[in-house]
Amino acid sequence: MSSAAVDMDGSVTPLRLAVGGGGTGGHTYPALTTIRALQARLAAVGRGLEVLWVGTADSLEARVAASEGIQFEAVSTGKVRRSSNPLKMLSPTNVADMGRASRGVMQARGILTRFAADVVLTTGGFVAIPVGMAARLCHRPLVAHEQTVRLGLANKVLVRAGGARMAVSSPATLDLLPDEVRRASVVTGNPVRPEILSGRPEKAIETLSLAAYDRSLPTVYVTGGAQGAVQINTLVGELLPWLLGRANVIHQCGPANLDALRDAGIGQHAGPGQYVLVGYMGAELPDVLALADVVVSRSGAGTIAELTALGKASVLVPYASAAGAEQAHNARYLSEQGAAVALLDAEVTPRGLQAALAPLLDDAGRRDALATKARQHGQPDAADRLVEVVLDAARASR
Repeated sequence: MSSAAVDMDGSVTPLRLAVGGGGTGGHTYPALTTIRALQARLAAVGRGLEVLWVGTADSLEARVAASEGIQFEAVSTGKVRRSSNPLKMLSPTNVADMGRASRGVMQARGILTRFAADVVLTTGGFVAIPVGMAARLCHRPLVAHEQTVRLGLANKVLVRAGGARMAVSSPATLDLLPDEVRRASVVTGNPVRPEILSGRPEKAIETLSLAAYDRSLPTVYVTGGAQGAVQINTLVGELLPWLLGRANVIHQCGPANLDALRDAGIGQHAGPGQYVLVGYMGAELPDVLALADVVVSRSGAGTIAELTALGKASVLVPYASAAGAEQAHNARYLSEQGAAVALLDAEVTPRGLQAALAPLLDDAGRRDALATKARQHGQPDAADRLVEVVLDAARASR
């Protein structure tokens, strides 16, 4: 079905998309990837795209929108602090934030009305709540995307409010939805940046100057995300002498941790190129991932999407303080499917990491089996799938 909308005079009307989501990269970058994919899809049929990103002032999404030349408007949001005790949910801070969220709904309603959005896409984070609720009040079609296996708090609110078409990243999420919502939901996967899928191993060897790279050994890429993770750095640091006897190691430790690890002499006895310590991975990340045989990392939704789309064997160390323990659920789910090794709770020790890595480093067949299972859970075309859901929602509202 064509994505173009032709006016009475024969001109093609641009699609007007409002986006609500952000706070973290896990919510922001899937939205950006989807915007780019939608723009390309519409351009192929001669139609334009006008985007308005609604988010929080002085936020990651505000900076991303500015860098992409996307119109941005800010609304008030409130962070609900969770507690198993309902009385603690009524803390003064929570009550104040609930008031800000209500104000944000009214602000977002005015913004969506003025923009005259054809369709609204939310990708999670607390700002998704006022934007999603405003879409319902304005009678605009709403697509709510969930990146994690379990529903995040924002999407729980939007599901209860009704009217949202859910796009989920995992089939397991469907079982968590009410029957009427599940019937209209689509498994799209979590959008992955196209450049992640086009890495070249040889380029990583050249870029990182891996002069003593041993091609007879597997390569382990260690990462705690853009900011690094002290927990993972510590685990790997204690295990490094054992690890360097079995693998090449590329260790992305986070910019704030780089000097301390260097001062501590981490990897000082490794051959040149056998151990590489860097603070941050930028444009070289796709090449490093292409080179890696095993990845040791957190288990955020974006990381999981990339590792499964690439089909990488991984050892996942969830961030224990992640909201709703979502990283632990992501890791546990993939582990139960045979698509990753998860280190959970008491297993998160140097000995636990060694026990997880040893079979993968010693047996290429086990690495390949884990990678194959991971690939079966990957959705490299997730952005295109989500674009189709957005376009269907817009068509249905005409």
